[in-house]
Amino acid sequence: MRLLMLLGLAVTALLGQTMLLAQPSLQSGSVFEAARRLRAGEFLWAPEVAPEGPMLFVISLATQRGVFYRNGIPIAITTVSTGRPGHRTPTGIFTVLERQAVHYSSIYNSAPMPNMQRLTWYGVALHGGDLPGYPASHGCIRLPREFARLLYGVTRLGMTVVITNEAAVPRVAPAEILLRGRIEPTPGDAPTWHPEAARTGPVSIVVSAADRRVVVLRNGVTIGSAPVVIDRPIARTSAYLLQAGGNWLRIALPGQTGEAESLGGRIHVADDFRRAVEPVLQPGTTVVITADSLRRGGTGAAVSVLQDE
Repeated sequence: MRLLMLLGLAVTALLGQTMLLAQPSLQSGSVFEAARRLRAGEFLWAPEVAPEGPMLFVISLATQRGVFYRNGIPIAITTVSTGRPGHRTPTGIFTVLERQAVHYSSIYNSAPMPNMQRLTWYGVALHGGDLPGYPASHGCIRLPREFARLLYGVTRLGMTVVITNEAAVPRVAPAEILLRGRIEPTPGDAPTWHPEAARTGPVSIVVSAADRRVVVLRNGVTIGSAPVVIDRPIARTSAYLLQAGGNWLRIALPGQTGEAESLGGRIHVADDFRRAVEPVLQPGTTVVITADSLRRGGTGAAVSVLQDE
């Protein structure tokens, strides 16, 4: 407990003013430096910097570090241990599908996985565990046990988790509303809308330029889908979060440099579908726009929002 108190004081002194003044650009490099100085099993936790707002957890396989954001501001940094050779941790954009404070592995000899937050249905999750200072898991993301407990206490189903090979952490910048315009649906490809399939929970929206389609998920369940028209080619994946107050935040994903292209007004859907989607949007809603094709799977068994193999 004394160590945790000292870490809390350290992060407040080291990062508090920088976080408040340097956000949202993260140009100062202080967060990178703080993450670099952590030794295996250590973490920094300062939730008071941003007491509420949408949450995002970014994990770098390259640095074996994780940065936890709330309302676009980093409030925690931690060391991690990801998948060892032969058991690679997948990269991509995921949502938390299941949470259990007490959980044991059904694959690896009932190994304890305290404060487990599941990212895929085939065995990848966040949980507390041993951190030797290098990738050592069977694919899960091991966290310091106390950090896993603290994280579990503030997160919820549907939280966005980005796993990347890059060393960088994302920057946050204002973004416009994304879905606009009017198109006429093609016969045989009319929009679908079934909000009763998941009546509550966090909302994620994925737009695929390759498929020319938008998919809306709530609590990991597909509740709607529609064709889209995109004015100009989509060059790279972009991600957005809806803040309290109705502002969209653009997340410059790890590995991206420079300013992101403006997407406001470029993605068009049928008016009826847009009007159906608007009432389900809430703070914490995630929008991912990708040039890639979406993975198609059974409704209710989504592995991730977007995953790279």
